[in-house]
Amino acid sequence: MQGSANLNLMIKAARKAARSLIKDFREVENLQVSAKGPGDFVTKADQEAERIIKEDLLGARPTYGWLGEETGARAGEDPTRRWIVDPLDGTTNFLHGIPHWSVSIALEHKGEIVSAVVYDAPKDEMFYAEKGAGCWLNDNRRLRVSGRRHLHESLFCTGVPFGAQKTLPATLKDLSLMMPGSAGMRRSGSAALDLAWVAAGRYEGFWQRELKAWDMAAGMLLIKEAGGMVEGIREGQDPLESGSILAANDQIFGQLTKMMRG
Repeated sequence: MQGSANLNLMIKAARKAARSLIKDFREVENLQVSAKGPGDFVTKADQEAERIIKEDLLGARPTYGWLGEETGARAGEDPTRRWIVDPLDGTTNFLHGIPHWSVSIALEHKGEIVSAVVYDAPKDEMFYAEKGAGCWLNDNRRLRVSGRRHLHESLFCTGVPFGAQKTLPATLKDLSLMMPGSAGMRRSGSAALDLAWVAAGRYEGFWQRELKAWDMAAGMLLIKEAGGMVEGIREGQDPLESGSILAANDQIFGQLTKMMRG
């Protein structure tokens, strides 16, 4: 896909940040780590990756707003556009030497995500999309959600609450409903990659509570542009505002929402 100038800027920033992260990932045992809370860590690598992305994106588009995991929110001169960035989604995996983490960048325009990048640096898989232009992997592979139609043949992914998160009872209830009738459940540790994998047809669906906008923003557009569906877990919820997301291919989505909301 021939992307816009903004999308190309996002891809370049993601790759540049990833080079810094990969270098630190190879020396993960030497990283200086400080705890933000139980199970929720921030590393110098994480902070440096966000600095790189912020410098590149705001350097090229200084009037845009900003929302980043490490540096928070900043209003821009242009109130209609903002970058939404998670420089390292899957920090705990990263810290444990597990090669499953990503860089996530989204561009929001008038409250809608219009460009998205999720870069799986360890596997060198670049997922990207623009509104109305489809979802793509690396240079030229167009992605579509899975065509599976039945829950019993479908593979799902979710996130398991940790630390001080409050939604463990709800998540256990979800799992008790989903596990008996599905082909399996996965918990990978990177919501951005989970959503990208739904877009790629590797999972049929994903749901999670207590997420942040930067965890979901890019992945939501990937799924929509790959032909899937995205809503909040409760009917009428906005995922970016509520932190609650339910996503699936177009064949499974109705069955999944019925089960989750029933």
